[in-house]
Amino acid sequence: MFDNLSEKFSDAFKNLQGKGKISESNIEAALKEVRTALLEADVNFKVVKQFIAGVKEEALGEKVLRGVNPEEQFIKIVHDQLASIMGQENEEVDLDRAGPIPILVVGLNGQGKTTFSGKLSLHLKNKKKKNVLLVPCDTFRPAAKDQLITLAKSMDMDYFDSDLSMHPKDIALAGIEAAKQQHKDVVIIDTAGRLHVDEELMGELKQVRLALEPFKPEVLMVADAMTGQEAVNVAKNFHEAMGLTGIVLSKMDSDARGGAALSIRHVTGVPIKYISTGEKMKDLELFHPDRLAGRILDMGDVVSLVEKAEEAINQEDAEGMMKRLEKGQFSVEDFMKQMDMVKSLGSMGSIMKMIPGMGGAMRQMGDLSPAEDEMKRMRVIIDSMTKKERQNYKIIKESRMKRIASGSGSTTQAVKDFIEKFRQMEKMMGGMMQMMKGGGMPGMPGMPGANPGFRQEAGSGKKPKKGKKKGPWGGGFFS
Repeated sequence: MFDNLSEKFSDAFKNLQGKGKISESNIEAALKEVRTALLEADVNFKVVKQFIAGVKEEALGEKVLRGVNPEEQFIKIVHDQLASIMGQENEEVDLDRAGPIPILVVGLNGQGKTTFSGKLSLHLKNKKKKNVLLVPCDTFRPAAKDQLITLAKSMDMDYFDSDLSMHPKDIALAGIEAAKQQHKDVVIIDTAGRLHVDEELMGELKQVRLALEPFKPEVLMVADAMTGQEAVNVAKNFHEAMGLTGIVLSKMDSDARGGAALSIRHVTGVPIKYISTGEKMKDLELFHPDRLAGRILDMGDVVSLVEKAEEAINQEDAEGMMKRLEKGQFSVEDFMKQMDMVKSLGSMGSIMKMIPGMGGAMRQMGDLSPAEDEMKRMRVIIDSMTKKERQNYKIIKESRMKRIASGSGSTTQAVKDFIEKFRQMEKMMGGMMQMMKGGGMPGMPGMPGANPGFRQEAGSGKKPKKGKKKGPWGGGFFS
């Protein structure tokens, strides 16, 4: 997400390194690179122009503080301006009213409307404790109904068995009536994809919107983030035609540019409410402009990371592990649970991007897939162990190693390597606990907390030599 833009911003900020203060002359080069980066990211040129003017005004104004690192101060100004053009704060759908509340999902073909409808139903059920009814209302693509019903069944969600021979507005009203009878809080209506230039189809959608008007519907348009300014133009036309209340950006995990996210609110005036960050039903996030600005500028997003952790991590398991660590006990079973907890948060890359200063380190490390593959192989080996072996790896001798190797489809040497790595890890965990008991851990170079400030450089800046310190499976991250 925003990889190219993050790298360009990082390069632009280097123009202020070593400067004593912010001045018009030394920010000119930085602003030029920022302008180029935004235009290359397919951000609307009017938005770019206003953004650059806003940053320049703030940077050269009276609010600039003396004695503060100019680079960090400039990054803070850029962060605030980025958040401002994206909307400042999150605006979720209005659920503080009597139901059933209709949420009409609209957009072009192939933007991910049906998938989003399923994701939103799960989000409202789990996070907001709402009783949701899914209503298929795509009369042009019968398979869309089957897709939505399949998603509903997989999530144990209620759905309305729509009669696709009816007019969409009649299906929507029938869905609302069914929701009333079933005492549902929210009705998510998945409509057919249609071109914004097709007057007949847009007219049909307007009829659905008008029929739902007494219920004050939320109208969310799903836009493919990868389409850049085209998504902005489509949103503008849909908003003019039927009055959108929010925008959803799909495929954000695939978009390295970010033009749609940075332009769409400013151009249309419609808030971005959600972003889709993956293929799984749980991969839906509230859109927080300030947090996203932090990710773009390598300031991380610790708040979102903590929220993810609170949802994914079992508190009792975590507390149990901490107590065992305090006693100097750390088993393979504990390690397995840790791996599962980390996996539930997302990929290594997505987690690291939420940690301040790790963007630069990730660019130096390059592809993280070998490390993730290594973790998967470790997990297969652990799955082939008995519970006693996971609780006490020291009982694993040659005969047990052969059985574990056979069960995991690996070699005896690979099992030996894993046990040796775990032994090192156990020793390291014990050392960490001793340091924490002795008054906290010292700052580690290149890690968050090593230096104060808005943004931290990670590592020495030197790229690691290829082929060095490779693990037995090619990753080298657990050597």
